[in-house]
Amino acid sequence: MRLRRALGTLNEGFTALTRVCNALCLEIKANSKVQAFIGEQVSLKCSFRSSSPISESLTVDWTYQPLTGGQMETIFHYQSVPYPTTVGKFKGRISWLGNVAKGDASIAIQSPAVSDNGTFICSVKNPPDVYHNIPQTMLIVTERGLSFQLTSAALLSILVFLPSIIVVVLLLVRMGRKFGVLKEKKKPGCKKSSIEVSDEPEQAEPDSCLGKLKNWCLNCVDTDEEDPY
Repeated sequence: MRLRRALGTLNEGFTALTRVCNALCLEIKANSKVQAFIGEQVSLKCSFRSSSPISESLTVDWTYQPLTGGQMETIFHYQSVPYPTTVGKFKGRISWLGNVAKGDASIAIQSPAVSDNGTFICSVKNPPDVYHNIPQTMLIVTERGLSFQLTSAALLSILVFLPSIIVVVLLLVRMGRKFGVLKEKKKPGCKKSSIEVSDEPEQAEPDSCLGKLKNWCLNCVDTDEEDPY
């Protein structure tokens, strides 16, 4: 009996806490990873949803932690108007892109560098909504053209399939050449046409009319010679 009462009390407390959180908590969404290129403006998106009406008490804070670790630092603050940081590496490079009336708390970073790589956190408070999740955005800045990074799986696939593709291509080329040779061998020999005239002079057969005429001409005597007196 006591156990049931304890469980009942715990369940009621959890339900009450859930109701309070639903009434007083904000929901924030941000990209978990953002790719940027050196010198090109990059946007860090952040959207929120509050159960309370947007008031002048609403604040937005962006904090940054280097990729190598270290202490978090505030790089942007908003309350009615934007307040970019005036010190540190992001001085003069943060601009406000958001619109709190539409639940947008995005910012932009001008001229990002590799040294800007790190974790960015967007925090919004709209009293009495002050509790929310803490999404983190990882910024990766690289040179354009070098952003493609081979994963271990992709590299392994290339090492495995590339030699196979080369072998297949070589086999196809070899088979093509072999097929061409066989095709040449199977071609029939050329035959002279029945109407083709030979360049060599024809030899007259001795028993033919032409042969007899030729022999007669060779044996004939010049009849034009004058008889001696």
